[in-house]
Amino acid sequence: MVNVNIVKHQEKANLESVFSIMIPSWNNLPFLKLCIDSIRKNSAYKHEIIVHINEGIDGTLDWVKSQADISYSHSAENIGVCYALNSCRTMSSTNYLLYINDDMYVCPDWDLPLLKEIQQLGHKYFFFSATSIEINKQSNCSIEKNFGTSPLDFNESNLLKEFNSFPMQDWNGATWPPNIVHKDIWDMVGGYSIEFSPGMYSDPDFSMKLWQIGVRLFKGIEKSRVYHFGSISVKRVKRNKGYYTFIAKWGITSSTASKYYLRRGEKFDGPLEQRPIPFTTRIKNNFKFIISAFISIINR
Repeated sequence: MVNVNIVKHQEKANLESVFSIMIPSWNNLPFLKLCIDSIRKNSAYKHEIIVHINEGIDGTLDWVKSQADISYSHSAENIGVCYALNSCRTMSSTNYLLYINDDMYVCPDWDLPLLKEIQQLGHKYFFFSATSIEINKQSNCSIEKNFGTSPLDFNESNLLKEFNSFPMQDWNGATWPPNIVHKDIWDMVGGYSIEFSPGMYSDPDFSMKLWQIGVRLFKGIEKSRVYHFGSISVKRVKRNKGYYTFIAKWGITSSTASKYYLRRGEKFDGPLEQRPIPFTTRIKNNFKFIISAFISIINR
């Protein structure tokens, strides 16, 4: 049981802000400082910065309190990503909610391609992601290149020289942060689902909730680039059984959703249509759905 006791402090809204940048953070101060510094100096536009501080016993709480341009919420214990993001949403004042991890560094003018895509579109039914540069890329959605494993050995100067030189293309299946959605779409699906707390599998679940309301434009923007040090908080947290929670909720595995709905990592070719799911894959999904139901019963 999570004790969701949250204290909030909201700075006065800046009418020039374009995105509300929401950052969950858990005792990760050196990374958080670097992330926010990059937003301040590498953004083409002004943005609203909102941090949820889980615990903050490493000095994060005191540091954020000292920053005049950051709104924040704070919980004395780690309440995870889902509660954290939903808390940040309540303090946002712009139309566009952008979720970014605290172990990310945004590259120069990262926000320009995102806003351009939004303005050209002319409607709210989209989900866009920036493209990550990672030490060990997790999928075809990212670029593999090592510029350091932490703020201590971060080679910022080389990143700034090279980040635009790596070949990439716009890709299907926007899911992982940094991602951006219109506030009305966020509210329509109820934000991030707390049954996935502390957060594992909440990202594909959010994408499937968007799919359910008719979003078909899940686009990764190759020109919007960030450096990702690599899931620093995830490596420390006790993981939930999100894999089976996802199956119990949607009747399919997250990999089936990625391949047959979102086509994640494939070259972008327009709004998506669901692909037929092969018979053998449907049988496997049904079997795993039964397992997930059994796990749910024994965990009650």
